[in-house]
Amino acid sequence: MIMAPLTDQLTTLGLSVALGLLVGLQREFAGTALAGIRTFPLFAVLGTLCAMLAPHYGLWLVAAGLVAISAMLVMGNVCQRDDEGRGLTTEIAALVMYLLGVWVVHGSPTVAVVVAGTLAVLLHLKKPMHDFVKRIGPSDFKAVMQFVLISLVILPLLPNETYGPYDVLNPRKIWWMVVLIVGVELAAYVLYRWAGERAGTFLGGILGGLVSSTATTVAYARRARHAPEHADMASVVIILASTVAFVRVIILAALVAPQHIVAIAWPLAVMVGVLLVIVIFQTLRGASERAELPPASNPAELRPALIFAAIYALVTLGIAAANEQFGAGGLYVVAIISGLTDMDAVTLSSARMMADGQLIADLGWRIILIAGLANLVFKGGAAFVLGGAALGRRIALAFGMALIIGTALVVLWPSPPISSPVLPPAPEAVTPELPKPNPVEPVLPVINPVTPP
Repeated sequence: MIMAPLTDQLTTLGLSVALGLLVGLQREFAGTALAGIRTFPLFAVLGTLCAMLAPHYGLWLVAAGLVAISAMLVMGNVCQRDDEGRGLTTEIAALVMYLLGVWVVHGSPTVAVVVAGTLAVLLHLKKPMHDFVKRIGPSDFKAVMQFVLISLVILPLLPNETYGPYDVLNPRKIWWMVVLIVGVELAAYVLYRWAGERAGTFLGGILGGLVSSTATTVAYARRARHAPEHADMASVVIILASTVAFVRVIILAALVAPQHIVAIAWPLAVMVGVLLVIVIFQTLRGASERAELPPASNPAELRPALIFAAIYALVTLGIAAANEQFGAGGLYVVAIISGLTDMDAVTLSSARMMADGQLIADLGWRIILIAGLANLVFKGGAAFVLGGAALGRRIALAFGMALIIGTALVVLWPSPPISSPVLPPAPEAVTPELPKPNPVEPVLPVINPVTPP
């Protein structure tokens, strides 16, 4: 058996010692009596030496080292029986470090570094992680488990085949969109729980846009009706939530159709910039009070997920049908209707069709923007009806300007020089042409006249 060069052996041992020192430093800092900054490098080096000797003496040596480490950990625990309430964290970390010492000999050093770094971080975050678990209520834990059900149980069981008319209804792709949107909303829900019941005006608008800009509009409109002096603050939160909703749309489109994100993001980014200018103008009018976040519901409930899946499927089917029957005009009608109450379904369905080559990006972003403008109309009406005249005037002015500029973007934004108005053209059947025969003059033998004698 040919041994590795001395330089490689020393490099492997050095890496093993360094990783052991990293984890041992954390254990020493945490005050663990069982093993610390000296013992953990020894665990790793023992694993490395066993792995180096295994080609000469057999793999049983690695197993024997693991048994020896386990026996020593058991003896160390027996000697510290008076320490009640001890966990097994240090013991498991020691076993992991031994196996990492084995890994650096036969595996990728990068993997060993990543595992050791992750182990050190997890050990260090003991208190924040335990505090986070203590803050989780029954509803929060239910949300996490329901997301596991949606993403890890239901999704793998769905068929990855296309059904129905127009060949656009794929159960697994539809449910992928559900997993995506529920995941985004769950992340926003966690941020909401972290921020607490009260937050600053800007944080309230940002979190409101991440959770639901429509629900945020309704909640703050009701507050403004009962307290008209809060109209300035409510208008800032509502407009900022709608701004974040457009940012969220860009993110969702980037996740579903990354190859078209440049064409999608530029006009939508202009819309975001316009709304941000309006937010700044409204803020300068004196909205300095703190905002109370509206109650956030569990985003991972199975019933809303099924409803969203049905809406997404209907919107996808409607876009395909409208395209075939009415062209671009029909697509805009579908965008307006579906965007009145929900931008996510039309955004995801359009982005998915763009990714699958069933819709060109130049039309796809226009559908998304029109749905967003329709959503602004719906939220503006809700703010006026539920919030009263004081809030209604502010929102009408802000959203009115946004609607004018958004409509101008849809009409005036330049299209690519060569593009189909709706879908990419299907390849036409071409009848192969037979080669035409070249006309050749017949060559006749030349007969020289012979004079008879």
